[in-house]
Amino acid sequence: MLDIIPALLLVTGTVFLVMLILLNKTLYKPLLEFIDNRNNSINRDLENAGKNASDVVAYYQEVETILSEGKMEAAKIREAALNEAKEKAGKRVEQKKSDLEAQSVTFLKALESEKDEFKNGLLAQMPLFKESVAAKLSHI
Repeated sequence: MLDIIPALLLVTGTVFLVMLILLNKTLYKPLLEFIDNRNNSINRDLENAGKNASDVVAYYQEVETILSEGKMEAAKIREAALNEAKEKAGKRVEQKKSDLEAQSVTFLKALESEKDEFKNGLLAQMPLFKESVAAKLSHI
């Protein structure tokens, strides 16, 4: 029933081996090379991502230090501006005090001179008052 034909077996084996060699060269080797390249690319990208993550952490720390330095510098500038404003306000208050004191002294001098003039005026009119009081007393 089943007869084994050696020539046919040899031709089939040869065709099988030739097909294996052809498939290996045209399909399997390029496919395996593509998979290896892809794996290498993935590994390289993973390494770069790890480096990028460490770079991001370093950049984040750098940003934090820059922000903290900026905040400290802003606080110093604000403090200097406040001190300068306080000094200017103090100088203006002192200037206004001295102006008011000068006005007060001038006013007091003017008041004193008016008081003296009024007193002299009253003293000058004193004889008239005495005469009018004496006249009124004489009528009583």
